[in-house]
This record gives sequence, C-alpha cells and structure tokens, in this order.
Amino acid sequence: MTAMGTDEFYRDDGRDGAGMRGDDDGFDSLLKGFLAHVGIERGLAAATVQAYGSDIGRYVEWLRSRSRSDLGEVGRQDVEDYIAYLDSLGEGARSKARRLASIHEFHRFALAEHVVGDDVSAAVKAPKAAQMLPDVLSVDEVSRLMQEADMHGSGDPVVLRDKALLEFMYATGCRVSEATGSNIGDIDMQQSVARLTGKGSKQRLVPVGSFAHDALARYLSEGRPVLERRARNDPDRLAVFLNKRGRRISRQSVWDIVRIAGQRAHIGRPVHPHTLRHSFATHLIQGGADVRTVQELLGHASVTTTQIYTHISPETLMEAYLLAHPRAR
Repeated sequence: MTAMGTDEFYRDDGRDGAGMRGDDDGFDSLLKGFLAHVGIERGLAAATVQAYGSDIGRYVEWLRSRSRSDLGEVGRQDVEDYIAYLDSLGEGARSKARRLASIHEFHRFALAEHVVGDDVSAAVKAPKAAQMLPDVLSVDEVSRLMQEADMHGSGDPVVLRDKALLEFMYATGCRVSEATGSNIGDIDMQQSVARLTGKGSKQRLVPVGSFAHDALARYLSEGRPVLERRARNDPDRLAVFLNKRGRRISRQSVWDIVRIAGQRAHIGRPVHPHTLRHSFATHLIQGGADVRTVQELLGHASVTTTQIYTHISPETLMEAYLLAHPRAR
C-alpha cells in the first residue's frame, strides 16, 4: 500500500472472519494458513486479519460456486469475473480495490507456499474510481446567494455575521475548520489578507476581495461587538465568527448557515461549505488563474488534487475551438 497504512485500508465490514466450512476442499487449510501468516508472522492487527478473512472468505465461496475446489484450478479469468461480480452488486471502486488487494495477498501467499505455480491474480488491476466533479455554483448563483444574505434584517448582528461568513468563505476558498478557527489577528483589513491555518497546522496567506472586505468591515464594526458582549470571559472571544452567545461558531452552524442561504436563494440543489470552496477554485481557473496558484490558495499539498478544478464545460470548449482553430470557421 502507498496511499494509506494497511490497517487503515482494511476495516471489518461486519462479516465473520474466514467464511470457512467444515469440509476441507483445498481452500480451508490454505485460508487458515494465510490468516495465521498475516496475523502472527506479519503481526497485523486483529481487525485487519478479520477483514482479510472476510474478503477471502467471500472470494472462496464464490469460487466454490464455480466448481473450483482448490486455488490451482483458478485462472486469471476467474479473478476478473469475481471483480465484475462485485461490480454487479454495486460495490464502490474503493471497496473493490480493497477486496482485490486481499486476493493479491492470498495468491502471493499460495505461490510462496508452493501451493500454486503461478500468481494468476497479479495481472488483474483494481478498477479506477470514477472522478466526481465537485458541485460548483455559477457566478450568478453566487451573486444570488450573497444578495439573499442581505435581505433578512441587515442590522441584525447575526445577519451581518452570516453575510461576512459567506463572503469570506467564497473569497478565500477556506475550509470550514479554517473559517471557524480564524481569529481576529488572522485578518489584516488594511492589506485585505487573511492568514488561514489548514491541515497539519500549515498556514497560508489568502487575499480577501473587496466584497468580502466590505462585509467583514461592517460585521467587525457593527455586528461582532454586539455578539462579543454576550461572552463571559471566554477565550473564544478572539474568534472572528461568533455565535449568538459570543462563543466561537461551530462547524455545524456554518453548515446550517450555508445550507439555509442556498435554500433562500433558490439554488435548486443542496449547498454546503465545500460548494463555496469548489466554486472559488473553479471560478479562478475559469478566469485564467494558474493551477499552481490555485493550489497554493487552497492549501493543497499536491497539484494533482487541484487539477480536478480544471474541468471545462462543453460550451467553453466549443468557444475556445471556434476562436483558436484556423479552419474552424
């Protein structure tokens, strides 16, 4: 494994361990030996061993249903057909990848034990997960979302906070935890810059656009002082965004604020905090920003993560083709 530890990858799915039966047809003793190998010789956690047992137990039962009585009768096509069978059950790509990884381990063990002369599973690759494009608002939908936040008691400190929060999240592309964790000292209103603390306590500076700056300025001068006075010597008073009791706003409250704003703006689909982050990144890319720049603004460790935002709509693609190709018109 490269992306994660073995124990993290293998979690018990609720089935019993080995899935074995009383009569040994060639599979049972091999499976017992395999589980002893991963549990004792390799020293893997009990939950990991149980997950291996569950995966291989299901695999063995399926092989038996195809009249295979030992691993020597199993070919590459059997392994591929089993993965196709899992697909027919609706299992996700990650789940299928885990089960195939277990099968690879099982076949490698059998080869090392000279039970078989070839690892027929080696050439079978895990199915790739379908890349899901993030849910993104159009620029018009973002405008509606922000306008709607102005229409519900503009003098109310909570309304001022909500408007500032929405503008801040879209302007900076911050995560929920970065918004709730922001303190007064993290925002330089003169320079229109915010310091965000992301994953691994890594900090980055992100510009704050004029709309967000204006919303923050009003909230900080008119709304937040009212909320802060409701606090009782609480350290959360340093937080930028406070709740009605003057405490640091919670992640759940941010989710609710964004969700309700989306409903009031009649977006027509669920809107969540990451929708604003996705929209921030996509709109920057569409506006001509370099992927590496957006990577830095988002706080991504790898540019590969950021590249999902480089998707282009068919309309944009056609327009670019018509404008750029010498024989398109």
